[in-house]
Amino acid sequence: MAAPMDLSCWGGDWGLPSVHPESLIVLAYAKFSGAKLTAQPVDRTWRMLTETVPTLHCQGSTVTEPAQILNFLRKQRYNADYELSARQGADTMAYMALLEEKLRPALLHAFWVDAENYANVTKPWFSSRCPFPLNFFVPGRQASTALSLILLTKGESPLNSIAEVEAKIYKEAKECLNLLSYRLGSSLFFFGNTAASLDAFVFGYIAPLLKANLPSSQLQQHLKQLTNLCHFCDTILKTYFDVNAPGCLPVFSPSSPPSPGSLSIRQDAVDANLQKLTQLVNKESNLIEKMDDNLRSSPQHRPRGPPSKPSSLPSEKNSTPA
Repeated sequence: MAAPMDLSCWGGDWGLPSVHPESLIVLAYAKFSGAKLTAQPVDRTWRMLTETVPTLHCQGSTVTEPAQILNFLRKQRYNADYELSARQGADTMAYMALLEEKLRPALLHAFWVDAENYANVTKPWFSSRCPFPLNFFVPGRQASTALSLILLTKGESPLNSIAEVEAKIYKEAKECLNLLSYRLGSSLFFFGNTAASLDAFVFGYIAPLLKANLPSSQLQQHLKQLTNLCHFCDTILKTYFDVNAPGCLPVFSPSSPPSPGSLSIRQDAVDANLQKLTQLVNKESNLIEKMDDNLRSSPQHRPRGPPSKPSSLPSEKNSTPA
């Protein structure tokens, strides 16, 4: 009998099981691999002050950070990447590094630094989940941490102002989303019909951006133009999560069907910056592919397939906005 595993995480809203990207990554991977986690939301508790989120508790072991939690689950033989080839495993690590470097800073800015989004969406949500008197300073502390992280990773010379940093991180984030859309194409998931750890990371990062009602939404509007990524999120929500649970919002649905011409991805539409990102991923992937795969030699639980057949995606690929 498998040992019980509890996951401390932020709770859900906006039609998502969690509004917190890192928590969402772990929850999605658990669904993909068949790991049975009991979610323990830190909402309205004092644990949010002292506990890192997400945190996995299992038989006296405590593991934090999504990558470390996923490694722990793999050691428990819950491996959603079991059927991936060495090349696909290398691609996974390369794309995960790209998400961390290019997309995560823009998400932190969109939710925690952008004044309009913070005042109207982020601060009210987290304040309503914090017990008194934590609701007065926990959101502000997290906003300060997000800004410090952005400036630490993206504020290098010759950038001298937060406006210049903002322009840079949104440009890189849009290029990253373009590359993800190009890589996904018309497939259900990034490596075919089976969800793996890369799908969990992409879902965790882009689903809150897609579902939140952000008043300042340049990155969100860019994402909504990449309809295959929107369908990707909706497929995971419909297949693995109860999107009709109380308090959940309807999943995204385009207001009008895309025209056939807008669904084709042509190589001449991929700009120079997107090509550079593709080359970067390929370079990192080739280096990572040389590493030993120390998990394939041990028996594993088979990754869990979708409980029901997901709704089909458009038969052709999507256009990549500039």
